[in-house]
Amino acid sequence: MAQAGPAPLRIWAHGDLPGAAALAAAAAFIPVRSLYLMRRSLREAIPEPRLPDGITLRAFVPGQDEEAWLAVNAAAFAGHPEQGGWGRAELEHREAQPWFDPDGFFLAVRAGRLAGFHWTKVHEPADGGEPTGEVYVVGVHPGEQGTGLGRALTLAGLRYLRGRGIPSVMLYVDGENTAAIRLYESLGFAIASTDVMFEHTPDGR
Repeated sequence: MAQAGPAPLRIWAHGDLPGAAALAAAAAFIPVRSLYLMRRSLREAIPEPRLPDGITLRAFVPGQDEEAWLAVNAAAFAGHPEQGGWGRAELEHREAQPWFDPDGFFLAVRAGRLAGFHWTKVHEPADGGEPTGEVYVVGVHPGEQGTGLGRALTLAGLRYLRGRGIPSVMLYVDGENTAAIRLYESLGFAIASTDVMFEHTPDGR
């Protein structure tokens, strides 16, 4: 452990398994974060989203919406260890990927200002099997939280994926984000698996 330096050492265990927990405990690692994989079928009908008054939806426009999106993403995920720190380079890197589809990147707009978003993704299997949709990221500006916008955005993305003939959808959510988990469960998602982050600090605490 000395080679890790003074900062806490963190590792992910893919699957909340007793063996991984026992090994981590033996090495003086403690669990500090969990990440849920949730899934649901898209074969059933999905309700029409009910947008808050004054909100309209449109697709992301590459070359136009990057800075506004980055600002709302930073506000929505302030303090998040990964998502909140995105810059222009991270966004443009994903825009250059083969899976990027601006038609599946929904922006909620109020009076010309970005209020929230739902970025969907489709995973095409290498073996020619059925594709899987993903709720890649849903974000709502803090000033719009509590209005039902997150639910409406999620439904809009699910309906888009279903309209493309995608049979199922997945998402990742922090285990500590109870509000998001309740929302996704109310929309038919169920936890499929859990990953756990363990941390070891230099002084063993």
